[in-house]
Amino acid sequence: MTRRDFGGLERRRMRAVRLFEQGETQSAVARRLDVSRTTAMRWAQAWDQQGRDGLRAAGRAGRKPRLSEEQLQQVEEVLLGGPRGSGYRTEYWTLSRVSAVIEQLTGVHYHPGHVWRVLRKLGWSRQKPTTRARERDEVAIERWVKTTWPAVKKTPHA
Repeated sequence: MTRRDFGGLERRRMRAVRLFEQGETQSAVARRLDVSRTTAMRWAQAWDQQGRDGLRAAGRAGRKPRLSEEQLQQVEEVLLGGPRGSGYRTEYWTLSRVSAVIEQLTGVHYHPGHVWRVLRKLGWSRQKPTTRARERDEVAIERWVKTTWPAVKKTPHA
């Protein structure tokens, strides 16, 4: 994802202000700063109406984060405590579980399909278990493979 250089954009607008103060026309400013004439016209209007403050950076772009840095730290502390520490029976964090933890801690609801954004911001990544689940029933799996699987498996003649 490409991020805009808001400082660089503001410096360019301030160069335009200096040029306007020196008596340059909007067309000349547009050519010197390699912007459209419409942009130079908007800058000139903002400068006329509000002075330099009219061309200062507005701040961040886009929507503000739903969780503060403190809330993110709280969420991460709970996640580091493990799912069992949060009352779950298994040792696996799922997106639904993380969504529930976020809502319980902060009151902010995230759809489970969007929780990965929060996890990525925390530096977490998708993990696969390195071991098999403790709840795994080898006898039941073997029985299913021998009896049920042949009955439901498609054959070339079917």
